[in-house]
Amino acid sequence: MSAWFISVLVFVILVGGALSGVVLRPLLSKEHLHPDSRDVVKMATGLIGTLAALVLGLLIASAKDSFDLKTNQVRQVISTVILMDDLLAQYGPEATRLRILLRQGVDPLADSIWREEAVRTGKPVHFESSVQSLALENELEHLAPNDDAQRSLQSRAIAAFTAGTQTRLQLFAQAGGSIPVPFLVILIFWLSAIFLSFSLFAQANLVVMTSLLVCALSFAGAIFLVLELNNPFTGLMGVSSAALRNALLPLN
Repeated sequence: MSAWFISVLVFVILVGGALSGVVLRPLLSKEHLHPDSRDVVKMATGLIGTLAALVLGLLIASAKDSFDLKTNQVRQVISTVILMDDLLAQYGPEATRLRILLRQGVDPLADSIWREEAVRTGKPVHFESSVQSLALENELEHLAPNDDAQRSLQSRAIAAFTAGTQTRLQLFAQAGGSIPVPFLVILIFWLSAIFLSFSLFAQANLVVMTSLLVCALSFAGAIFLVLELNNPFTGLMGVSSAALRNALLPLN
C-alpha cells in the first residue's frame, strides 16, 4: 500500500475514534462522568500519549537514518562511477572500451537500485550482475599495463570497482522498509484511543471538532513522512536516479 493510502486511512481511523467518543458520550451515566472517572481517563490518556510520542519519535528517527544511509550509498556509487571513468581516461586509449562498457552499465545499475522492474511487475527481485558489469570486470582484470603508472591506475580502478560493487550489494541487502508493521498498527491503535478519550468527556462543538480534525491531520502527516522516508527510492521524497544516469559525459 502507498504512503498516501495509509496516511488517509490513519486520518479516517483517528476521526472515527473522535466521532466514537461523541456517539458514546450521551450513553454515559452520571457515575461514568464522575470527576474521579475523568481523572483516571486523563491519566491513562496521558500515559498512552507518552508511549505514542516515544514510538512515533523512534519511527521517525529510524526512517530518517535509513533514508540518509541509502542516500549516502547512492552518492558513493555515483562518485565511484565517476572515479573509475577518470582513472580509465588517465590509463590511455587502451581503456576506451572499458569506458564504453562503464557507460553502458550505468542504466542497468540504476534500474537494479531503483527496482523499476519490481514496481512494474510486482514480483520479487533477485540479485543479478548485469552483462555490462561482468564484461567490465573481466576486461579490467585483463588489462595489460605497459609501465608502473598504468599498473597503478589499473589497481586503483579495480579497487574502485570492488568498492562500488560492495555498496551496490549493501543497497540490495537493505532493500525494503525498515519500519515494522506492528509498530504502526499499535501506534494507530493508541492514537485512536486518545482521540476517543478527547471527545468522550468534551461537549462536541465547532471548536472542539476542528481542533481534533487538525490534530488528526497532523498525525496522519507524521505517518506519511515516516513512510516516505522509509522508502527513499519512491514517492514525493524519493531520491532521483537522474544523478546516476547522467554522471558520465558521452565519449567523443
